[in-house]
Amino acid sequence: MLQLRHTPFHERTSKLCQPQNWRRWAGYLVAGSYELTLDREYWAIRNAAALIDVTPLMKYIITGKDAARLLDRVVTRDIGKLKIGQVYYTGWCDDEGKMIDDGTVSRLDESTYRLTSADPNLRWLSMNAVGLEVRITEVTDNVAALSFQGPNSRLILNRVADNPVDGLKYFRLMQNKVDGIPVTISRTGYTGDLGFEIWMEAKDALPIWDVLMEAGADYGIAPVGILAMDMARVEAGLFMIEVDYTSASHAWIEPQKSSPFELGLDWTVALDKPGYFVGRRALEHEKKEGSAWKMVGLEVDWVEMEKLYAEAGLPPQIPGMAVRASLPVLVGNVQIGYASTSSWSPLLKKYIALAHLQKPYYEIGTDVRLEITVEHHRQHAPARVVKLPFYEPEWKKK
Repeated sequence: MLQLRHTPFHERTSKLCQPQNWRRWAGYLVAGSYELTLDREYWAIRNAAALIDVTPLMKYIITGKDAARLLDRVVTRDIGKLKIGQVYYTGWCDDEGKMIDDGTVSRLDESTYRLTSADPNLRWLSMNAVGLEVRITEVTDNVAALSFQGPNSRLILNRVADNPVDGLKYFRLMQNKVDGIPVTISRTGYTGDLGFEIWMEAKDALPIWDVLMEAGADYGIAPVGILAMDMARVEAGLFMIEVDYTSASHAWIEPQKSSPFELGLDWTVALDKPGYFVGRRALEHEKKEGSAWKMVGLEVDWVEMEKLYAEAGLPPQIPGMAVRASLPVLVGNVQIGYASTSSWSPLLKKYIALAHLQKPYYEIGTDVRLEITVEHHRQHAPARVVKLPFYEPEWKKK
């Protein structure tokens, strides 16, 4: 019988979770939301500071003489260029160049790296480590993690950290202390806003949570669940495994698989790096021939969608959270793709979606139609292909 685990923050999160709205994530229980509606949690991300328990992320420490060689063999980024204290976002593929998973690689010291992922990857890493002098250790249960996001996150961290975080650049990390407790702070996140991720030993989770909540009380800090984070990540054009793409390890048929190019990760594929990496030949071929599919953004024409509801005597029926459901996308009467996640954007005041479209319909500016359901009847709202992300504040990388 599968036993769902509690994160080290559960003693705090369980008392704050008013609707007891729990979600399963990698064998853990995490809060879907802390309040009955998502408004305050969403706006904490965009206007103040959001404290999000992301402990269930899979975490691996990779160390040894050949640690960099292993990672270079597995991921699409050029690990040889990764400096100590730097973080890469990257995907990794199978031999056919289809994505197995995505996550971050952090270089902690000369020969030690931390890899995070959504799914378990120990077996895949071990298979590729044959013949190399490297040690791979899963530390998921030992390392607690908080995503601390929002415009006030830096200000609050400076109140509690021994060393200021003002100089911490985007996708860099530092060793620090919070209230005297050792932590690693990285300038990373999954909301598309200014933010940090704080990594600590599991035994230190509750003191760190308490210090941050107390220090942020005057700055709008709020505990935030994964449902509000879901809305923010759609605005940021960030996809989710098993929602917006299927891992090649889990796909039943070829059309379920996606390459980094198809997911808009061209910038993470270092075809100029030396040597072999898994999927290289397939990715070189795709780069030359072009991709049959692309993940793009869709903006729905609100006025025209409103008319569809008005014809049924209804105001627009907009879900209060991101919808993780496949919605057909058409040109004329022909389906040319599907939206994988759609959401109302409270900030942009637009209905938006992440969509997979076939060539040539994925070009920016293409007019399409998104299927919606109005009073149990299928209708089609006009939409347009737009560049991702939908939202990127100027302070995100400053």
